[in-house]
This record gives sequence, structure tokens and C-alpha cells, in this order.
Amino acid sequence: MKKQYLEIGKIVNIHGLNGTVKVMPWCDSAEFLCGFETLYRGKEHIPMTVMRASVQKNMALIQFAGIDTPEAANALRNSILYMNRDDVELDSDTFFIQDLIGMRVIDADSRAEYGRLKDVLQTGANDVYEVETAEGKQLLVPVIPQVVLHIDFENECIEIRPLEGLFD
Repeated sequence: MKKQYLEIGKIVNIHGLNGTVKVMPWCDSAEFLCGFETLYRGKEHIPMTVMRASVQKNMALIQFAGIDTPEAANALRNSILYMNRDDVELDSDTFFIQDLIGMRVIDADSRAEYGRLKDVLQTGANDVYEVETAEGKQLLVPVIPQVVLHIDFENECIEIRPLEGLFD
């Protein structure tokens, strides 16, 4: 089941004297994080209205409504920020990593299960799926069209066709 609220970053410090906070992005970029009108704080998902947001040195600087002093901003330090998945429209071939974690990874031809997706490594050229087998072994699967054939959210599985020698 897909989570409605996804972790997007962490408030790590204050910035200046007007209540602005510095947020470390846990998403694709600080620019993406700055694109929201509302973010949600903590596991309670307390709505926080974004008044201003900008990027500085790969960090997001955010001014929230009602937070206008350094003391109020400091009280938010170490808070985890979440986004509501309904606030983002993804391309048909783009997914949230959190939705993929834990999916079964199976062979497209034999239907044999390799293991479960443990992590997605972002290497620059292409992502790499880190798959953990039942025996605890780690398999690395390049996310390229020749290998990853289908992602089936209904059955929570990823179908792959490994290149020759990939797991040797």
C-alpha cells in the first residue's frame, strides 16, 4: 500500500533572524522541495504553509507561516518534513523510491524470485536497484530498459531480465 505522506527532508538549522529554516532535502533536489505550498511536519503530518522558499548551496531555505522568530524556527530543528503525494503529478515512467522499496524482484521469463528491493542507488547515469536475496546476498540491478521490464504495483513486483553474467 502506498503511503499518502512521503518523507521529503529534515530541518537541520535556522537561517537568519526572521524564522527561516534550513532544510536538507531527501528528494531529487532542493528545487523540488521548494515547489510546495504546504509541507507536513512530523509523523502527525502537521500542515505547514510555505510563505517563501529558495535554494542555497543545495539546501532549501523555507519561511513557514507563523514562524517568524529564531526561537520559533529553532523549535522546529530536527523535524522531518513530508509531502502529500497528491501534490505531485509524476510522469508515467517515474516513481517514488519509497513506493518501490520492499517489492519482490522476479525473473520475467522463469518467474523465479531473486529477492526484495532494499534500496535504489542513484549513480547519475542510471539508477541501480539493490536487491536482497532470501539468503541475505546483495544483487545490483541496473535500471535500464533492457533489464527492468515492468513494475507491477498491483502485485508489488518488479520484472527483470538480467543481462548475461550480471549476477556471476
